[in-house]
Amino acid sequence: MRILITGGAGYIGSHVAKALIERGGCELSILDNLSTGSQATLEALARMGSFQFFHNDLSNKEALSEIFSRNRFDLILHFAASVEVFESVQNPLKYYFNNTLNTAQLLDVALEYGVKKLIFSSTAAVYGEPREIPKEGIDEEHPLKPINPYGQSKIMSERIIQDVARAHPDFKFVILRYFNVAGADLQGRIGQATPKATHLIKIAAECASLKRPWMEIYGEDYPTPDGSCVRDYIHVEDLAQAHVRAMEYLIRGASSDIFNCGYGRGYSVKEVVQKSKEVSGVDFEVRMGGKRAGDPAILVAQSAKIREKMGWEPLYDDLALIIKSAYEWERGRW
Repeated sequence: MRILITGGAGYIGSHVAKALIERGGCELSILDNLSTGSQATLEALARMGSFQFFHNDLSNKEALSEIFSRNRFDLILHFAASVEVFESVQNPLKYYFNNTLNTAQLLDVALEYGVKKLIFSSTAAVYGEPREIPKEGIDEEHPLKPINPYGQSKIMSERIIQDVARAHPDFKFVILRYFNVAGADLQGRIGQATPKATHLIKIAAECASLKRPWMEIYGEDYPTPDGSCVRDYIHVEDLAQAHVRAMEYLIRGASSDIFNCGYGRGYSVKEVVQKSKEVSGVDFEVRMGGKRAGDPAILVAQSAKIREKMGWEPLYDDLALIIKSAYEWERGRW
């Protein structure tokens, strides 16, 4: 299998690249513009195994066509995107250009060069603010009502992919909707190196590592038990294995489908902050702030479908372990 990972120098893409290197049996290529991806991450991956790297942007169709014409990929794992909810509210056009239009352009080139399989990195943000959270979490049939441009850009990308598959019956896809991804490689080789990342566990790990003087909780008057937002946190290693299962699923000739990736259990921001202090042993400063635009109160996954159809079984469903891996990587990183 000749596989292309877009955004493979980024946080999730690099962990999927690592999983595929460890699995073996494929020729791996990574395409990244390094706007948020890390050269140091690529160097760490190179110590694990071989791959081609293309320093390009998906908006450059001429360069993209040249790469596809020379390599004839069998499958694409598409991660390249902007991912910050609050930024998307402030700068929506960036998200529609970088996420939606670039996905359309990638598909156009892929079809031209005969690529028949795609795994797409989507998000729970497509569900928006659920009116009601079932006890077992949100399933894939839940109404799609994103409340921020990030979620809108992803749902538009999903619909483009689905329309392409309807027009080209031999083109198959898997869309994976992530909930909150956190943690790092358990051997400490790669982690979340994104500059100025806004993810909660990443920020808490930076505070515990004395790289930040304090952190802020955005809102404490949400309709949740302690007033702070509740999220389903999934370890990045489990998410990476979900992508390996998705690849194997498509190779088997399975039909296109959409799957949630989460554990089905939520933790509040305040609970995560307290657990971060316990795991690290550092009582860092926490300040209370106002709500951020575009943040839903609760997002918890129903993941029965991916478990049943792909046989995916998470190994690291443990908040303390997720935090510990993020903290240890942050404390020891360059």
